[in-house]
Amino acid sequence: MADAFHNDWQQVIGDELKKDYFDDLRAFLKEEYSQRAVFPPKNDIMNAFHATSFEKTKVVLLGQDPYHGKGQAHGLSFSVKPGLKVPPSLVNIYKELEADIGCAAPKHGHLQRWAEQGVLMLNTVLTVRAGVPQSHRGQGWETFTNEVIDRLNERETPLIFLLWGKPAQEKRERVDEERHLVLTSPHPSPFSANRGFFGSRPFSTINEKLTEWGSEPIDWCLPLDPEEAKQ
Repeated sequence: MADAFHNDWQQVIGDELKKDYFDDLRAFLKEEYSQRAVFPPKNDIMNAFHATSFEKTKVVLLGQDPYHGKGQAHGLSFSVKPGLKVPPSLVNIYKELEADIGCAAPKHGHLQRWAEQGVLMLNTVLTVRAGVPQSHRGQGWETFTNEVIDRLNERETPLIFLLWGKPAQEKRERVDEERHLVLTSPHPSPFSANRGFFGSRPFSTINEKLTEWGSEPIDWCLPLDPEEAKQ
């Protein structure tokens, strides 16, 4: 992972991968991947950064850790590849998306189109053991994603940070809210969505703020056909 980034993220955070804590994290991951089922696949770990460059990031959609079911996680928070069943948290995101701005729920969970428009789809922890949520917490990923948030916070162009769930909201203190907008709500999981995620209207709020800032709003409506989503 020494040259993990294919765009301007290499200059922004590439040096993090040379630090002692990341050496320890790399050793931990090497053992985990060799002895257990771990998600996402190693080549997909940094996909959020590949899909959304530092310079083009408009929105930071921060989740907890990757999906822990087989074949689900592919490096973008909340997203799964076309052809897989839409996970419950994403079902709830789609419900809020339709209630908020009228986008019909697609028959897939592939969110690449959002990433390509400047939505950095990041988790606080970037790997997970199969079937064991939050199993890779405390191994160094939080230090790395703290650095990512810090570098984004330093940008002159304002950003919107969308923090869903407590682990994501722990990053709030790293954001200068006089320059950036922070939106928080409970996680869209079935266990917490009814506690304030539903009705939070994040998608319209984000687009109103981007328009106010003179930036192109996000087209949140996804292709309904799984085949079209692959393109």
